[in-house]
Amino acid sequence: MNVAIIGCGLIGQKRAQALANAKLVVCVDVVLARAQALAQTVGATAVSDWQSAVRRDDVDLVIVATTNNWLAEITQGAVEAGKHVLVEKPAARNTRELNQVILAAERAGVQVRVGFNHRYHPALLQARKLFEQGALGEMMFVRGRYGHGGRLGYDQEWRSDPTLSGGGELIDQGVHLVDLARLFLGDFERVTGYAHTFFWKMPVDDNGFMLLRTANDQTAFLHVSCTEWKNLFSLEIYGQSAKLQVEGLGGSYGVERLAYYKMLPQMGPPETTIWEYPMGDNSWRIEFDEFLQDIRLKRLPAANLYDARAALQIVEEIYRQSGFGEQ
Repeated sequence: MNVAIIGCGLIGQKRAQALANAKLVVCVDVVLARAQALAQTVGATAVSDWQSAVRRDDVDLVIVATTNNWLAEITQGAVEAGKHVLVEKPAARNTRELNQVILAAERAGVQVRVGFNHRYHPALLQARKLFEQGALGEMMFVRGRYGHGGRLGYDQEWRSDPTLSGGGELIDQGVHLVDLARLFLGDFERVTGYAHTFFWKMPVDDNGFMLLRTANDQTAFLHVSCTEWKNLFSLEIYGQSAKLQVEGLGGSYGVERLAYYKMLPQMGPPETTIWEYPMGDNSWRIEFDEFLQDIRLKRLPAANLYDARAALQIVEEIYRQSGFGEQ
């Protein structure tokens, strides 16, 4: 597989480092110097025009790692050129944009994966394995928190501009939590929530609160925040016979850790098993390896455009309820 990376910032660089059994042949960025810096590390070509890159005969797969306002347009252009695509979450600024991408991908018959890389953190892979083995019993609810504290000038960055981002914290870290909650509970039919700007002087939300319910009233209670001050990731998954608790994502979020609390027949203190993952973040590589398998097997990726649309529908509904208007 020959790969083009479009968007050579931090995420594009992470993607370049995670390529396995594939070759980076072209790097694209509106800031040509940034594309050149990445290209020089692997002997690739650097350009500033994404249209020419996706039409190249020597490109099989396109990674789209731009700001949100370009995600849908570039993905659609790539699939219409017959390329497979890995596009970063949220894959579009809204469902209207994303629906056009879905139609184009269905017509082209190519594979499109959405970069929900949190699924591939080791604690979450192990949690999913235990869940699929039935270790939790019947599912009840999920409680999740995800947040960071921003940095000086955060309210002047592209994520604070709704024309570039499509929204604030809900569309940024919020879609990750929604995606993970759907893995364990399924689709949510009833959506309530509130998005608000408490601290940052910007026209997008810095906190989002979600209460999501399935048809069977299994519930996800989720909070995302960029006023957390101390970076935090916590996901608790509750079944009728056990609980899973994931804490940390490595780095500033703390050591990644999974706890399995199994209810005993006499109840009381549970039987507890703990896994810790102090190594570096390998989720990007695992995710990309699986995408190559998706392409070879011509199978729908596990994290796909339909998953992205489900997450965006929830974000849009909460923005509507909160009076943010169309993002």
